[in-house]
Amino acid sequence: MPRHYVPTAVSSPRLLASAIGVAITATSAGHMAYAADAEPAKNGAIALDATSVTGQSDAASTDYKVESAASQKYTAPLVDTPRSITVIPQQVLKDTNALTLQDALRTVPGVTFGAGEGGNPQGDRPFIRGFDAQSDTFLDGVRDTGAQTREIFAVESVEVSKGPNSTFGGRGSAGGSINLVSKRAHLGNSFDGGFTWGSDQTQRYTLDGNYQFTDNAAGRLNLMSHESNVAGRDKVNYDRWGIAPSLAFGLGTPTRVNLDYYHMESDDLPDSGIPYSIPTTGSGGRTSANPDKPVDGGDSSNFYGLTDRDFRKTRTDIATIAVEHDLTDSLTVKNTLRHGNSMQDYILTQPDDSAGNVNRGGVWRRANTRVGNTATTTNQTDLFGEFVLGGFKNNFSTGIEFTHEDADKQSYTVTPNSKLTNCTGPSNGGSCTSLSNPNPDDVWTGTTARNYAGTDTSSTTRALYAFDTIELDPQWLLNLGLRYDHFTTKFRTYNAAGATTVTSGVANKGEDTSEFVTGQVGLVWKPQDNGSIYISYATAATPPGSMLGEGTDSNPVTTATVKNDMEPEETTNYEIGTKWDLLDQRLALTAALFRTEKDNARVQVDTTTYENVGTTRVEGVELSASGKITEKWQVFAGYTYMEARQIDGGPMGKANDGNQLPNTPNNSASLWTTYAVTPKLTIGGGAFYTDEVYGSVANTTMVDSYVRYDAMASYKLTKNVDLQLNVQNLTDETYYDKAYSTHFANQAAGRTALLTTSVHF
Repeated sequence: MPRHYVPTAVSSPRLLASAIGVAITATSAGHMAYAADAEPAKNGAIALDATSVTGQSDAASTDYKVESAASQKYTAPLVDTPRSITVIPQQVLKDTNALTLQDALRTVPGVTFGAGEGGNPQGDRPFIRGFDAQSDTFLDGVRDTGAQTREIFAVESVEVSKGPNSTFGGRGSAGGSINLVSKRAHLGNSFDGGFTWGSDQTQRYTLDGNYQFTDNAAGRLNLMSHESNVAGRDKVNYDRWGIAPSLAFGLGTPTRVNLDYYHMESDDLPDSGIPYSIPTTGSGGRTSANPDKPVDGGDSSNFYGLTDRDFRKTRTDIATIAVEHDLTDSLTVKNTLRHGNSMQDYILTQPDDSAGNVNRGGVWRRANTRVGNTATTTNQTDLFGEFVLGGFKNNFSTGIEFTHEDADKQSYTVTPNSKLTNCTGPSNGGSCTSLSNPNPDDVWTGTTARNYAGTDTSSTTRALYAFDTIELDPQWLLNLGLRYDHFTTKFRTYNAAGATTVTSGVANKGEDTSEFVTGQVGLVWKPQDNGSIYISYATAATPPGSMLGEGTDSNPVTTATVKNDMEPEETTNYEIGTKWDLLDQRLALTAALFRTEKDNARVQVDTTTYENVGTTRVEGVELSASGKITEKWQVFAGYTYMEARQIDGGPMGKANDGNQLPNTPNNSASLWTTYAVTPKLTIGGGAFYTDEVYGSVANTTMVDSYVRYDAMASYKLTKNVDLQLNVQNLTDETYYDKAYSTHFANQAAGRTALLTTSVHF
């Protein structure tokens, strides 16, 4: 049968985006040419027209070192903030040619990714310090719940806060959180256009144009179109486009208004990964001493999906209105109103190993499906600034949040899709294939149909929060944070007609309300102006239904057999560290020792009962360096050691006590560095290491450690045209960057060469 088709407008918007890009290129170039001719150059610089100098431009810095996080909730510079925070600046994103959030986070040790399937949705699934952070991603400080594969074309920087972070963002964030900072309109005129051509039929177009309309108003437009296959993988392809306009009014005045919109669509043939192989030694089954590893039948490019059946389509729309007003020179109020919607629709093949087919040379093509829509409406009001009380200077931020989220999940009925135990090669109408020689173009004789039955989960958050950095004296700072959350979750399952389903005469629906207070406190000693030594304590809370079905919830509202009123899981972090800005403030060095404990974890205590009695613990050390060693040599590097263990899994899970937590390597390290050989030529490279990781807490599935090497070179042809060559996975290493708990692991891309031509004014 033909590949399933869901109407989408990928082609038409791409043509529209191209037309807009050509128009903006022409108008921007003409405007700049006029500006250059309008006034004589001084000291060799191009003189711009009047509108370009009425306010300070927000032009991106080329430095790897970042002084402060974007969020006003961080009330001190990074060097004085008593917690581990890594900011990936625009220049690192550019130099590494990061295209997605996963690409960007490769430069941050201590962050790994897990795989998704059907029940756990496809999309970004980061693990931070041993804890699943799939629903702990924020956009400009506002939670972005829906499962997505996030693009980078409209992102200025990425902020990774490690350690329990509920005080900043609310529920969850047991291991930390990720905040994406958007590209927004600013004063000044600029234009950046790029074309990337690469191996595996990669073609990528980007445009970033900012235009100042008046003394106080500006607009910015980011466009992206991307097509590619995947190096080292048969058949897999990615096709996406996006647009992100931004308008700003009142820039440089006491009252500022930002209007921002983000839209992205994708249409992919998703990668089903490589199946695990049940060991044939020992007892013949999975054991923690003899775990499964991925097996590809002798060819790492083998793809076990079906081009006749598999697809993945996504769409994301986010609209934001932010109004900011300076009440005084030291006091500002800001209101952010956002509505966002994310959708994904897919059928993908899971190369299932559960029936033992892999050891017989075959693979069952199990279909995983999902049709998910998540809508979020948030209003946040913040008051921040500084004041002096009792002779002590206070830098503070306080606010109130109201959020409503709704996640609706449906699926497809795929027939046949029952477990097959006799797969040794092509058979069963395409449902079976060979392990060593799969044919993705097999004709599949089954059927697919939308299953309109599903689950609807909604939540309401009402929260108050406050942060303060108190300068006790020039050498001692006290950092405080406190947040109160009232979180209500409702769920119901419904049939194809939309009626709530009934089990044993009881409607299958429920509601849970949690109230919790989270906090942080840190004491900072500054022996010198350019350095600090700190100790800190922070907490997080994960209430039932925290993920709204958009991930594997460790504390769900309901299970298949039981519904309980559960308490929020509680996570506590203890950290001691030091931060120093050296070499005339060019280079930032950090070091931290941390211990994170999750108590009150939900565990199964008998066949029908769950209780909050479990415990997990992560202990480790983290080192980082970012900035310039010399004026020509930049570095962005880090190392993390973690010992992550389940301490108490309860009566039903005690067999796993002492096991390593899933997707958490003992050692991980990253190094990215560039050197300006001449004013025009820059070379660079990186190495990224991750220890072996387990797919499950039972430690019965795992993927091996790996080292990946990257290289880059850039050359300025003229003051307006650059060339950049990136070669990723230089040695063509076959490795796995996502481990699912059972059945399969995702293989990373092989050697990929990308040549980018950039035009900028």
